[in-house]
Amino acid sequence: MKSSFKIFLKANERIFINGAVLRVDRKVSLELLNDVQFLLENHVLQAEDASTPLRQLYFIVQVMVMSPSDKETALPLFRESLPALINTFSDQTILSDLKHVDRLVREERYYEALKTIRGLYDIEAEILGNNPPSAGLMDNEPRLKAVGG
Repeated sequence: MKSSFKIFLKANERIFINGAVLRVDRKVSLELLNDVQFLLENHVLQAEDASTPLRQLYFIVQVMVMSPSDKETALPLFRESLPALINTFSDQTILSDLKHVDRLVREERYYEALKTIRGLYDIEAEILGNNPPSAGLMDNEPRLKAVGG
């Protein structure tokens, strides 16, 4: 069964499809008729904004979508980062969703993995910003360094 996905873009908006960057000159709708890896411009995370553990994981997965030739470099980094995050967080929603992200990445369903990670940002912000570390993050685990350059 073929999957279909309809995307609406504004004038001058970009979309990244299988590593290619497309910019539209006017408002347009695209219907993707088969499985492709894509990322909408407003979901692109800049390296300097990968400042929390989940945003760093997002950035790693994002590299797999935007630069398929770098996938072989990014995948081992993902495989190192994910267990560290699972061992760091104690919040059950985050842990469950990280395991789901792992499955999605193994299935090369990167868009869904990125969407799942984005959905955890508010929980992570609450853990890191509004509560003491022990509320959702173990005190003895190191923070991950920012990825990219």
